[in-house]
Amino acid sequence: MATFAIGIPVESDNPVVEVTIDRAAPLPIGRHSFQLVVVDDSGNQSAPDALEVIVRDTTKPTAVLSAPSQVDFGQSFSLDGRRSSDVPPGRVVRYIFTLVG
Repeated sequence: MATFAIGIPVESDNPVVEVTIDRAAPLPIGRHSFQLVVVDDSGNQSAPDALEVIVRDTTKPTAVLSAPSQVDFGQSFSLDGRRSSDVPPGRVVRYIFTLVG
């Protein structure tokens, strides 16, 4: 397991390392570039090989709908979705209200 920080190499004699993520400071959503340089037993270094890893947000937000349980005939009322949420750093950006019955 290895904790990565931008620009700080992580050296290992193992060809596989696990990228350890701190839940308090996870990799942000988006593209992240990683690079590998290998060194042979004579001390010769390879040219770097690089790739991108895309961190995606796949956690669904939670909808919470509030409204009065009863209203008088002919009276307007509000539907309130303000208590809806998403797992940080995500945020709710659109509300879709539908009369279904």
